[in-house]
Amino acid sequence: MKELVRRCIEGDVRAAARLITLLESQDREAYAALYRLKDHAGRAQVIGITGPPGSGKSTLADKLITQFRARGLRVGVLAVDPSSPFSGGAILGDRLRMQGHATDPGVFIRSLATRGSLGGISKATHAAIRVLDAAGYDIVLVETVGVGQSEIDIVKVADTVVLVSVPGLGDDIQVIKAGIMEIGDIFVVNKADRDGADRVVRELRAMLETQAQLRRGQAPLGGPDTLAAHDPDFMHHAGLVPGLSEAVDEESSTPPVLKTIAETGAGVPELADTIVRHFERLMKTGELERKRLESIRYQLSQFVFDEMTHLLSLPELSKVRDELAQQVFCRTLDIYSAGMALFHSIPIQGAAHEDTHA
Repeated sequence: MKELVRRCIEGDVRAAARLITLLESQDREAYAALYRLKDHAGRAQVIGITGPPGSGKSTLADKLITQFRARGLRVGVLAVDPSSPFSGGAILGDRLRMQGHATDPGVFIRSLATRGSLGGISKATHAAIRVLDAAGYDIVLVETVGVGQSEIDIVKVADTVVLVSVPGLGDDIQVIKAGIMEIGDIFVVNKADRDGADRVVRELRAMLETQAQLRRGQAPLGGPDTLAAHDPDFMHHAGLVPGLSEAVDEESSTPPVLKTIAETGAGVPELADTIVRHFERLMKTGELERKRLESIRYQLSQFVFDEMTHLLSLPELSKVRDELAQQVFCRTLDIYSAGMALFHSIPIQGAAHEDTHA
């Protein structure tokens, strides 16, 4: 394992691929190897590309690779694909669209299977990012599976989230409203040569401006029937007027909305420039540190959850669980009491105290 880590740090593509494979299979030695990588990570910009199915995320990622390579940057790509119902592996549909870069030594492309994960990314995504970061890649692109309103885990992984939409999907805003609407740092209307693209751009900008007004403590002035329109002091009475310390940087309060045609590459250079500027602003304002700390907190919680799930699968715990389930079924115990009993049966002490530094 030490040799594999050494080769990965030196930028060996095969070593990085092997290490990611071991991490996907939850190999304990591979997890321990992350300790040796820690001093070589933290330099790459992690870019998440997400959006509904059919929005052209893979083609857009392919064109972004071209842009970043033209700037002399090494690019690692993690394309999260649906799992095969037979083998459990990634179906590889997204990866096929990026094969034009397969022979480029400065590009690493890897598919990750969701393996039942419902957040739009794979459980191994965080660890795979660390491997590519330590291997010297300047950019790590993470393309999610096609997502809906609740699949927003990419925001816990990426420094910059690019949310891709496309006209002609019926209710154009339905696919990016609610939860997923709030995670985008940059909004892209792809396939902008289709009818309705300008309308989607206008609607997106209107919604983003409304969100920005609310963050600034302003009530959106929608029309003559709103409370704000009838009562000039409504903002003050409602406590919505921010103090001087809460002033918002107007330049950054509303995420940009861009149009692209990924198939031809139109608008992609502007998107690449916007991604770079967003990362520079994150570093300048200290927001990058906050986002990455939040990501680490999430990863710690997720690790504990995964360890608990692993322990519950052990034969001795499975037996306890089955016995408690039977008691709940027979109504001799309620589900809450049974759950607490199962929790206290988990052998926390000595459960996973292997020396991870070995």
